[in-house]
Amino acid sequence: MKKFTYAMFGVFAAFLMGCDAAENLVDCNQICNRYKTCYDKDYDSGACQTKCRNNANTDTSYMAKSGKCQACMDDKSCASAAFSCPDCLGIVP
Repeated sequence: MKKFTYAMFGVFAAFLMGCDAAENLVDCNQICNRYKTCYDKDYDSGACQTKCRNNANTDTSYMAKSGKCQACMDDKSCASAAFSCPDCLGIVP
């Protein structure tokens, strides 16, 4: 019974960690692709996503900042997001 309990705990912990990684992936993809769509069609969104994910996975303040950036951009058109989303500075140019 103990082995089963430990196994279930391990599966649950892995699930929770997997959700965090997926959340970072979604935030970074959306932020970088939105920048490419709105501001620079030649922007390397793949490199941006990799950098963003790596930073978000190692720095909780960066992860929080990317979440705020995404939330800000979601509520705005391309034109207004450029001037009113200061949390995006440092994530995208």
